[in-house]
Amino acid sequence: MRQDGKIDYLELPATDLPETRAFYEGAFGWTFQDYGPSYVGFNEGLDGGFDADAADRAKAPLPILYAHDLEAMLTRVEAAGGRIVKPIYAFPGGRRFHFVDPSGNELAVWSGNG
Repeated sequence: MRQDGKIDYLELPATDLPETRAFYEGAFGWTFQDYGPSYVGFNEGLDGGFDADAADRAKAPLPILYAHDLEAMLTRVEAAGGRIVKPIYAFPGGRRFHFVDPSGNELAVWSGNG
């Protein structure tokens, strides 16, 4: 069951998506779900995905937390001192925002479509 504020997803950068996918398939037997030409998802103990879109790709792994009420969580993040770096936006499967914590770590928070 998804819970507010718990790590729910891990997004990793990929410079060459086919090569990255082939590596994880070959080395560990991972399977993937395609979400367009520059993104594949995985479910290998922890849900996650590889992002190869150079315009969106983070420079480091991106931990993604869950929130039942995305707007309320954004308010809480800001009140606690987080800096919003990507306001709430829609993506296939839900909506999310990105923030930077006081140490400079970028994280995201997402909520499903329903």
